[in-house]
Amino acid sequence: MTNPSTIMFPVRSAASANPRPADPLISLVVPCYNEEASIGLFMGEANRVLAGHRVEFVFVNDGSRDNTLVVLMTLAENDTRVRIVNFTRNFGKEAALTAGLDHTRGDVVIPMDADLQDPFETVLLFLDKWREGYDVVNGFRKDRATDTLAKRLTAKWFYSVFNTIADNPIPENVGDFRLLDARVVATLRALPER
Repeated sequence: MTNPSTIMFPVRSAASANPRPADPLISLVVPCYNEEASIGLFMGEANRVLAGHRVEFVFVNDGSRDNTLVVLMTLAENDTRVRIVNFTRNFGKEAALTAGLDHTRGDVVIPMDADLQDPFETVLLFLDKWREGYDVVNGFRKDRATDTLAKRLTAKWFYSVFNTIADNPIPENVGDFRLLDARVVATLRALPER
């Protein structure tokens, strides 16, 4: 279910001295591909951990072949915090995340997986760092024990090859789970490449 081994490292920009709202709107961007069974559990955990916070849910249905869209539409009918971006076919997680970012309204944006591999408790830690002035706070998996051997080996290979050839290496085991300040999201939206 959740991974308590997630740690974080923050990134502060020179312009991050902006005052932070006391009650920020948190936009959760949730790509979904065949997640009909996970959505109810995801919402239950979100409501439990983030009770008292202002939250919007931007679900991106990435061409699911199951009843994900029906589940999301029913959810949106009953919860005004829920918004849906629907793809007619599967474009992949990166395209879904980009589309989700384009539809957020929050002071902070946090991409999350629908299958609860990202612990909601970490969202609260992200917010603490954001209030300290950090514009980006990355989640970092310090333990991949729950991954299959094949996934661990391919991840290790990817980081090794990428960081050997890259001008700007990326830290190992950092995925999409992160907090982005709205100003960072606005900058990403302005970039023409995908």
